[in-house]
Amino acid sequence: MITAKIAQSIESSVLCWLATVAPDGSPNVSPKEVFMHDGNGKIIVAHIASLQTVRNIENNPRVCLSFVNVFTQKGHKVRGTATILRASHERYPQQKANLAQLVGDTFPILAVIEVEPTKVEEIIAPSYRMFPNTTTNKMVQQALATYNVTEYQNDGQDNSNLDGEAR
Repeated sequence: MITAKIAQSIESSVLCWLATVAPDGSPNVSPKEVFMHDGNGKIIVAHIASLQTVRNIENNPRVCLSFVNVFTQKGHKVRGTATILRASHERYPQQKANLAQLVGDTFPILAVIEVEPTKVEEIIAPSYRMFPNTTTNKMVQQALATYNVTEYQNDGQDNSNLDGEAR
């Protein structure tokens, strides 16, 4: 189900959003920074500070992951069944090691959220459909301008206050 194209899409995304359902039926969407395709058909996500997400999965393992490359404005939505892998689980050491390749020991990986996909759909910005001449290159150029990317590049200036507050 996870094709090479989807795996590349996962790799090119900086964040993903993991949606779960709370016991009262309310939705919970949480950004995740450390995630990857494990090469064996599953998407794995590091549980770093995801207590509500983990509790929700333990109550209802159905999840939805979305990841979009903000520059190309393309990505995928993956519905599936999640399993929480803790230190006592047989797959935990390998899946944790896979995630550690991305971040080393920067973050404590408390558990691994392993998602078995059941359905995958492409996400593309409406511009691609509404304007037939839209190209990926045009979308990238537009995103670079829209998001003022040069403001965030290391230009020798102090960019430590990029949270929207006045400088």
